Amino acid sequence: MQVEMNHICKSFGANNVLTDISFSIKSGEVCALLGENGAGKSTLMNILGGVLEPDAGTIELDGKAVSFSSPVDSLDAGIGFVHQELNLVNDLTVYENMFLTHLKNKGAFLDVKYMQSEVKALFDRMNLDIDPNAMVRDLDASYKQIVEICRALLQNASIIIMDEPTTSLTEKEIECVFDMMRKLKRENVGIVFISHKLNEVMEICDTYSVLRDGKVVASGNVSDTNTREIAANMVGHEVIQDEHIPAEYGDEVLRVEDLSDGKNFKNVSFSVKAGEILGITGLLGDGRSELCQTIFGAMGGNYTGKVLLCGREIHHTQTYQAVESGIAYLPRNRKENSIIKDMSILDNGSIVVLHKIRKGPFIDFAKQEELFSKQSSKMRVKMDSAEDLITRLSGGNQQKVVLAKWLMSNPKVLILDNPTQGVDIGAKEEIYDIIQQLAKQGTAIMVLSSEAQEIIRVCDRSLIMYHGQVVSQVSGEDMTERNIMYFAAGGSLAQQEAASAANGAGGSLTTPEAASAANGAGGSLTTQDDASAANGAANSEEEQKE
Repeated sequence: MQVEMNHICKSFGANNVLTDISFSIKSGEVCALLGENGAGKSTLMNILGGVLEPDAGTIELDGKAVSFSSPVDSLDAGIGFVHQELNLVNDLTVYENMFLTHLKNKGAFLDVKYMQSEVKALFDRMNLDIDPNAMVRDLDASYKQIVEICRALLQNASIIIMDEPTTSLTEKEIECVFDMMRKLKRENVGIVFISHKLNEVMEICDTYSVLRDGKVVASGNVSDTNTREIAANMVGHEVIQDEHIPAEYGDEVLRVEDLSDGKNFKNVSFSVKAGEILGITGLLGDGRSELCQTIFGAMGGNYTGKVLLCGREIHHTQTYQAVESGIAYLPRNRKENSIIKDMSILDNGSIVVLHKIRKGPFIDFAKQEELFSKQSSKMRVKMDSAEDLITRLSGGNQQKVVLAKWLMSNPKVLILDNPTQGVDIGAKEEIYDIIQQLAKQGTAIMVLSSEAQEIIRVCDRSLIMYHGQVVSQVSGEDMTERNIMYFAAGGSLAQQEAASAANGAGGSLTTPEAASAANGAGGSLTTQDDASAANGAANSEEEQKE
């Protein structure tokens, strides 16, 4: 199937969202649709998916003009849409979800055996080990994505639109989805891949189109470009990463001594000073999120060891205690844990300080608006009205509102778990700048991330965790992707020094290279077991050399 969208225009009131856009996708091709938040990507795909109708322009399938007045029309034409917000019912089985919109009956009853057998046959064809009778709530996030994809296949989709399918997934889960995409390509299914992660685009896509301000500004083969060029096309100028210069440190703000919870982490000790940006990284399952949630009081206070804030021991069993003490925590999954979708931007951005802006039993709305307006201006939040629902904002601006919410509480310690998850490259640089400005103002900051590049870009130093323990600390010239991956994979300092000696002065380490190869070119960290296997294999090879 060949899909051609020609000269598409779309406006909402006086806002021109799409202007004379032409876009094409064919079966067996993976095409990246790129652009900053608000560039028009979702609007364009909503037109192709039958959610919206264009104001002008045409859609052709294999040279024949078509029009879609509903998602059903689009799906009937062979175009499936896997939305960023998954449309699955957790309390139904896999096969029930896959047939939810087109149930099969046998007389007056549902033909359960037929639906189960059809789903099983599809899973077998795609070499997927998923039980059609499993409850969706019991599936990992990646398998929920795959169920959505298979639902489109079950309805004979030849083109599948995937709107940021990897935003909330771990590296291991992302690879699972990529395996599925490669299988779809071999099945001659075309994929429109919307993503902000340019390293993923380079890995999985054949072609690309970049939108900016509702227009196509670049397109071509992925093999003919690079991430730097794509980023420049997305934002309209060269993306220059400012050199990270550490702020002046003040007194110690947070100290952790021999902290253990008996399950996720053990014997963890570190400290953070005012104005310092401390990174914590490792592999999936390293325990860093659980560690910081414990400090924030989100794990019920079940731990041994000590947590000291400004020299005073604290033991939080509830999150409100941490907030009152001056600790703020931005969790990793914005959609599930950071925003309240049915509330306004203003209410989301000030909910942490409502107790401070009360006037008797009521909220002082004038003070609420004044405080939020001041903070949102500092965060450079792009919005029409603070009274709009927060879901009206782009992902990057939602993240800025969440940051603004916590900064309104004037925290002594700010913990950021994957602070740039699901935001475009322009917003990512803005958030990095905000973090560095906060450090200059004396806030003690902790950045948790599985992206080595992010740790290097924004942190002064970083702890590296492995199986719940801090195994190394890197800073300065030692804070490189290779070193981070090496220690995160379980390598020790003694092993590193031995390997360096074996390879000679200036020689490269075998182990980090093996870990890098196992993790791909993007510099992201995968699971403990995968990296350990790669690390172990490399160590064995080094021993044989010696």
